[in-house]
Amino acid sequence: MITLARPWLEFDLGAEHRVLSWSVNRPGFQCASRILWREIRNADLPPERDVVAWLTAELDAHGARDAICLLTSRRIDRFVERKAHAGAVAATAVATVGLSNAERVGHRMDRAGRDWNRDLGAAFGTVNVAVRLDHGLSQTGLLEALSIATQARTAAIMDAGHKLASGVATGTGTDCIALAAPPGGDDYAGLHTDAGCALGSAVYDAVLRGAREWLDTIGRISDG
Repeated sequence: MITLARPWLEFDLGAEHRVLSWSVNRPGFQCASRILWREIRNADLPPERDVVAWLTAELDAHGARDAICLLTSRRIDRFVERKAHAGAVAATAVATVGLSNAERVGHRMDRAGRDWNRDLGAAFGTVNVAVRLDHGLSQTGLLEALSIATQARTAAIMDAGHKLASGVATGTGTDCIALAAPPGGDDYAGLHTDAGCALGSAVYDAVLRGAREWLDTIGRISDG
């Protein structure tokens, strides 16, 4: 279930799941029953601020220290939810997509001196994806599944066709993915499996939709 209450977006997983991510507050292998997004602006995170301490205080105030939390400057009411099935496996992906600090892998854009608040009305955009599988995975399976989710995210951004001086964007400098699945013993979640197919389809569709929407709106300002 998805609940929106700006500046928070909550993805209720329905029960405790294994979650693998590189989130700010609870990275790595964790157990959680919900994944949150916190919408931010430049003023929320000045250079001197301790991001982890700030976010911990925000989560405490929200009664959500247990959650995995993703940070984004994309308006969270522009989130995209997509579902997919393959065989007996179902996947649900939720994504917020901003490409203001897009990059092509292996390159870095020079954005020194740019006034992001003036130009785009927000801090750096980013791509944050949470995907839930209803199929139990081991830690090894979670690792492979996260690689498929990352592949799907990248393919969607490339297919959206955001062009940079270095080539077509493949992601942003601050992307994050959180993958959730019930505890299980399945070590495999590659492209040939039902789990890999379902989660790849859901993530790809959610990110592509979000990227196209960003390009059709904020992207016009960024390119101007």
